[in-house]
Amino acid sequence: MPSSTRGEPSALSLRGVVKSYGSIRAVDGLDLEVPSGIVLGLLGPNGAGKSTTMRMLTAQSRADGGEITILGHSVPRESKRARALMGVVPQHDNLDEELTAAENLQVFAHLYRVPRAEREAAVERALRIAHLEDRRHTRADKLSGGMRRRLLIARGLVHRPRLVLLDEPTVGLDPQVRQELWGLVSSLRDEGVTVLMSTHYIEEAERLSDEVALMAKGKVVTRGAPADLIARYAGKTVEEFRAGTDGHEAMERRAEAAGLPTRRTGAELAVMRAEEISEELRGELGRGEVRASNLEDVFVTLTGERVE
Repeated sequence: MPSSTRGEPSALSLRGVVKSYGSIRAVDGLDLEVPSGIVLGLLGPNGAGKSTTMRMLTAQSRADGGEITILGHSVPRESKRARALMGVVPQHDNLDEELTAAENLQVFAHLYRVPRAEREAAVERALRIAHLEDRRHTRADKLSGGMRRRLLIARGLVHRPRLVLLDEPTVGLDPQVRQELWGLVSSLRDEGVTVLMSTHYIEEAERLSDEVALMAKGKVVTRGAPADLIARYAGKTVEEFRAGTDGHEAMERRAEAAGLPTRRTGAELAVMRAEEISEELRGELGRGEVRASNLEDVFVTLTGERVE
């Protein structure tokens, strides 16, 4: 895998990283390289190792083995230097409830050593990015859930980081607020900021990511541009069939004998690359419901797991 798609050194590199909790290996020989200036989505179900990976990148947890390098700095040995160059948006809200939106940003501008003469401008920029200018004097505990999440993102950007880590940035938010935050992530890409975003939302990964790394059982299963992964593993369309009198097994055998991957969902059998179903096979399978392929089809095809 190339170290950069844009001729620059990688912003982030993990090689052979391992992390165990007792007998459970949460991260199992993880190799992941994030080129500068892209949005990379880390997609997988709960328990895939995404949050554990984020904790190791921020030195909240120490890897048992392997190498981690962030913006040229080895972690955890040089984690303070790395942390000064990156912004972190945690999954869980940890805003200071007693402070206003502006005061939360001012505290972090100080912690990240933004020069005193530049702090006011840095706070104003962060408020503008988060569309919270008119809420600058509102205490955090009076902000809506969507506003709080935008403030968390703005807080991680107040020092103009070169790399931003977003751990499940829209978890628990309603669709409208999620769309607003997607706009923020897109604006980061436009500014050339590198973003590593963990998520279990299929649409989020597809819409925001230049590349997606599908993760399961502590490893990256496959990686690539969303459209390329879908085309490679699932084709243009998926056709879903109810089980016939002879059950799923016979239908699966017929489809797979024709070289078409399948997946089961409850009482339905989904056949990938449905546009390639021949007339002969059509006569054996009958007609099902056709829909566009997506990343979840890819993930289930490769791992047998659902992203949820």
